[in-house]
Amino acid sequence: MITRTLARAGLAAGGALALKLVLSGPASAHVTIRPDVDTAGSYAKITVRVPNESDTAGTVRVELDLPVDTPIPSVRVQPHAGWTAEVTRTRFPEPVQVGDRTLEEAVTSITWTAEPGVRIGPDEFDEFAVSVGPLPEAGTYLFPATQTYDDGEVVAWAEEPVEGGKEPERPAPVLEVVAAPAEDEVETVADEQTAASEDDDAAASAASGGDDSDDLARGIGIGGLVVGAAGLGVGAAALRRRNA
Repeated sequence: MITRTLARAGLAAGGALALKLVLSGPASAHVTIRPDVDTAGSYAKITVRVPNESDTAGTVRVELDLPVDTPIPSVRVQPHAGWTAEVTRTRFPEPVQVGDRTLEEAVTSITWTAEPGVRIGPDEFDEFAVSVGPLPEAGTYLFPATQTYDDGEVVAWAEEPVEGGKEPERPAPVLEVVAAPAEDEVETVADEQTAASEDDDAAASAASGGDDSDDLARGIGIGGLVVGAAGLGVGAAALRRRNA
């Protein structure tokens, strides 16, 4: 009876888990940026991860929009076999100040188009790399994406996240930029690392000294045994001469 009850419970739990995976699968298969967190003022390599959600069609075009209000001064696309990348630059009505730079234009979108016979097929994903920098001040930045399939379907990943709420159905890729550590924090970390290194050296030296002492003690003990053996040999020789 207990065995049957446990079996039913196991089947129920397994069914619930399978249902959860089925329901959560599509929600997690959206276009994203990896890594999704980086430091202000740094140059970063971000990767646009594109899963294919269709069971019958393949992805043949991906467009990524970059922030316009806070343009990124340097944007460089890494070549991707089988795909051509087109970079769109926008000239601003008035120069935009970004950090210590004044920009009159900036890259506002990148479009990857598959060559004939190439696509991201069902149950597949692909990644497209971009070097960007210096990153703007700390904050949350959206990189809306548009995914086009070879059957004509177009999916826009452009919805803004809702704080404390349910994730939107088609969320835009997000890059979270965090503030760089202050100089005193960097110095503190460096001092802690130096102190830790010195402690490790001291411990290693102490251990080495202990080994040297052990070796010396062993040497003295072996020397004593040799001298004792030699004395016994001399005494035995003298005794034989006396008896003779």
